[in-house]
Amino acid sequence: MLGPLSITYQRFWDSGEGPADWKLANVLPIYKKGVKEHSGSYSPISIPSASRKIMLNIKLGTAERHLKKNTVIRHSQHGFNKGESCLTKMISLCDKVICLGN
Repeated sequence: MLGPLSITYQRFWDSGEGPADWKLANVLPIYKKGVKEHSGSYSPISIPSASRKIMLNIKLGTAERHLKKNTVIRHSQHGFNKGESCLTKMISLCDKVICLGN
């Protein structure tokens, strides 16, 4: 038997439309730098509902599996691969350049 979230997610997946509360989020101002009295010193951070967060994680996982399975993103694209970043790409590039120089 499917639970309420499973039914909601399946309907969302089939229709592309989710519950109204998924379109809403609490937006909090997070201080980043500068004068605390100026609005430009804050970044807006959106906090979605728990059910929306779960759905977003499911969609992200599905997209990641598809990209990996179909080799849409190459291993050399560090910023898009889990556990790798632009920094690991830079280290890899420097290592290749140093090896070419020797």
